[in-house]
Amino acid sequence: MPEFSWPDRSLMPAPDDREQSWPATVSVLPLGSRVSGRVIGRRPFGVFLLLDGVPNAVGLAEITAMPHPMELPALGATVVGEVIWHADHNRHVKIRLNEWHLPG
Repeated sequence: MPEFSWPDRSLMPAPDDREQSWPATVSVLPLGSRVSGRVIGRRPFGVFLLLDGVPNAVGLAEITAMPHPMELPALGATVVGEVIWHADHNRHVKIRLNEWHLPG
């Protein structure tokens, strides 16, 4: 049975920091950008990511935007993908995953 968890709040950027950084996040991560990051939360619908090199940015890769028949990447996995949407309402960068590697 897969293990699900919400992102650890100690790993998540503060809401105010995400809000203030949002214009810069959108600017530095245009649609189609290749990104990498680390999985910090797993839910049945997808994974939450801390994106490399972009302070205060949170990514969300939904299961519908993952290669089939791959399973959700594990907590701590390093992932690589492409920016497919900027969700202004919750300040998430939506990612289509291409590959991931287990920690270690």
